[in-house]
Amino acid sequence: MPSNKLLQAAAGSAGGDNLFVEDVFSTYVYTGNTSNPITINNGIDFSGEGGLFWAKARSGSSTQGHALLDTVRGTSQALASETSNASVALNSSKAVTYNNNGITIPADTTMSTAVLNYSGFEMASWSFRKAEGFFDVVTYTGNGTSGRTVAHSLGSVPKMVIVKNISLSGYNWQVYHTSTGNTDYLNLNDADATASFIGAWNNTSPTSTHFTLGNWAQTNDAAGSTYVAYLFGDDAVFGEDGDEQICKIGSYTGNGTVGRTVDFGFEPQWVLIKPNTNDDWYLFDTMREWTTDISERLRPNTSDEGNRAFYYIPLNATGITFNASSGGALNVNGREYIYMAIRRPMKVPEAGTEVFSTVFRTATAPTFYTGFVTDMQIYTYLNGFQKSLTDRLRGQQELLTNANNAESATGTQATYDWMTGVGDQDSASSNTIAWNFKRAPKFMDVIAYSGTNSAHTEVHNLNAVPQLMFVKDRDAANSWVAYSAATGPSICGFLNSTSDFFNVGTAYFNSTNPTSSVVTIGSNGSVNASGRNYIAYLFATLEGVSKVGSYEGNGSGQNIDCGFSNGARFVLLKDVDDSAHWNVYDTTRGISTGTSYQLSLNNSDAQSGATDQIEPYSGGFKVKTNAGTNASGHTFIFLAIA
Repeated sequence: MPSNKLLQAAAGSAGGDNLFVEDVFSTYVYTGNTSNPITINNGIDFSGEGGLFWAKARSGSSTQGHALLDTVRGTSQALASETSNASVALNSSKAVTYNNNGITIPADTTMSTAVLNYSGFEMASWSFRKAEGFFDVVTYTGNGTSGRTVAHSLGSVPKMVIVKNISLSGYNWQVYHTSTGNTDYLNLNDADATASFIGAWNNTSPTSTHFTLGNWAQTNDAAGSTYVAYLFGDDAVFGEDGDEQICKIGSYTGNGTVGRTVDFGFEPQWVLIKPNTNDDWYLFDTMREWTTDISERLRPNTSDEGNRAFYYIPLNATGITFNASSGGALNVNGREYIYMAIRRPMKVPEAGTEVFSTVFRTATAPTFYTGFVTDMQIYTYLNGFQKSLTDRLRGQQELLTNANNAESATGTQATYDWMTGVGDQDSASSNTIAWNFKRAPKFMDVIAYSGTNSAHTEVHNLNAVPQLMFVKDRDAANSWVAYSAATGPSICGFLNSTSDFFNVGTAYFNSTNPTSSVVTIGSNGSVNASGRNYIAYLFATLEGVSKVGSYEGNGSGQNIDCGFSNGARFVLLKDVDDSAHWNVYDTTRGISTGTSYQLSLNNSDAQSGATDQIEPYSGGFKVKTNAGTNASGHTFIFLAIA
């Protein structure tokens, strides 16, 4: 059980609110330049709390290494994780600025072995904020005495400690890891196997207040060198109720089989893995390409740019899964591996604008910006086109909501950067609309899974009972299966069809409603054929943000109360009792009295003309006499977003 002190570690935000993983860790990608400073606004309070900023070029040159700066050592001294070099100054007296919500890097900022902000370089970065139970930074002076202790403020027992001599070159980065124990060490800057030596940690495990050193010059020389130590813990509890772990530091044993999973207890956004043999350190994060098929890796012990098409370790709701392509390096039978994993973002949104946006684009002004990390996008041309759905878990692969096709590579109309929400459509002459969604607890989740041909459950991270779900076979031409809480698990429909909902028995969801933690999958091939891959999109009602519901048509007009204060910006609507379209309305194209513009997800038709189908209502939306939205005696299901 965590101590009271650790429970209080979640209290540090303004007003005493609990901390979330977003408050203490960020992975962020950006493109460098030589003309302007780059300000990374990632929510990390460096100026007030302190921490570590770690950056790496992932394109442009394989000789550009890692750069680590921290608030304890200052604004202009960097370290390179792939070398044994001492701390070096940034070029031309450059200095970063630590802000209360991130960091600013001056234009044309480099160090002798790496770039931080230089033209044309795609950059990955990771920010760690000091927080009890998660991360701390300390410096100390070597004295060459065995049993030397160094105080820290982690507030819990460190599970991993990384030490570097910053005064003199030729000293390796020494790593203590809880799974290898206090007699062993690893070097972050090389691929060496775990080695034993009493001089590293004096055969003494760290405590919640100190860590212990031997008399080895690598960690504690007698010459009075200055050292920096980065300490990581996984005992802190964060989140809305102060009971969620945000970091897991541990180990696993490879078994060489496809489908082997490592359970962290959460879906990660960042993972560092090292075999206890002569092999590299491997670093993955979700802001670079980490999909169901491709996992871009970087290696802290080398200056190589990211390999984007080799290591395949798909994410799942509680950890990672190894497939055939990853078995050779990260799942060798009988090999031991150590790891550190950090949880995906976990804050519950407070406004619809945090998790949803509609973007209208023209051929002459194709660039768009969503304002948030985008996890799913549906786009189409207004003059008639397929409805293309892409998501971050699947990468540059599209599914068509208006067809039963298997997924395929996206065309030129979908150049997209999930991190920044910036993208470009192609040079087509038509205007387009894009509906953009962000995964967030109690609002929306996306899960990818493989079929087994047997009814089973799949874990999700919605943290609420799903009320609307769409499931698609990625590998075969099967219809999109639609579930609604209003009709239950045995009465389903198809997103790519106008057909009414009908009795499917146990076929799709095994006649079992989902729970706040799992979805039950039936044995039908549309949702669960053996060896095939599937994707599922889950939605729930979140007060003031979204409403998943139903109403009975009365043929004469009625207000649909969603609990909003300024009306719905987006409405997806379907008559489940009739052959009817899955109609989409949004305020960007227009929802106004007497006029609404309709697109249908189930066809490639052009946008309808201005018709009086739905109208504004401050609490949600209003349906009129139109049979498509208010046929008397018919049940309508909907998803509305404020």
